[in-house]
Amino acid sequence: MKSLVDNRNIHTIKRDFIGIAIFLVVIWGVFALDRFLPLEKYGLVPRDFGGLIGIIAMPFLHGDFAHLMGNTVPLAVTLFLLAGSRADSGAIVILITLLGGLGLWLFGRTALHIGASGLVFGLIAFHIFAGIFEKRISSILITIIIGVSYAGVLFKGVIPGQQGVSWDGHLFGAIAGTLVALITAKLLKDTPSTNSADYHS
Repeated sequence: MKSLVDNRNIHTIKRDFIGIAIFLVVIWGVFALDRFLPLEKYGLVPRDFGGLIGIIAMPFLHGDFAHLMGNTVPLAVTLFLLAGSRADSGAIVILITLLGGLGLWLFGRTALHIGASGLVFGLIAFHIFAGIFEKRISSILITIIIGVSYAGVLFKGVIPGQQGVSWDGHLFGAIAGTLVALITAKLLKDTPSTNSADYHS
């Protein structure tokens, strides 16, 4: 878990750009393939062992173009805001995906869940609570930006009973993001910085 934060892991938007771009291109590529292949069947199905693959596959699967676009922009924004920190962006994304997906698989509604919105909600929650837990100026500024931009979306997205919306996927993604923010803040507090310019988004 210590590898989640590392003084040698300083990175910037410029350095992270390629990784984020590849991630988004893969999501769009899977969407294109899904027009010809039945890839949506690999979505997450709660308490179905065959649906466990959906924990990993779900963020890459989208029902239509509007669904894809609705996730692409906030995903790009929240991923770029991870840049410039001592926290490992990839590890944060993986942890949120795994924890949120596992929570949804264990406790979610019986349905086929697809889409990157669970990860998006996890990243939104991560940014909001990272500022609260870390109490750093840069983190608080990010919290304010994300809060103003997405707090309403976060609240609305976890309201139960929305037809055609994986509100429980959003909820468990947000819970996962909050937990990862708490873990990251504790590790950053326990890990001495070797560079006074280091900060966490």
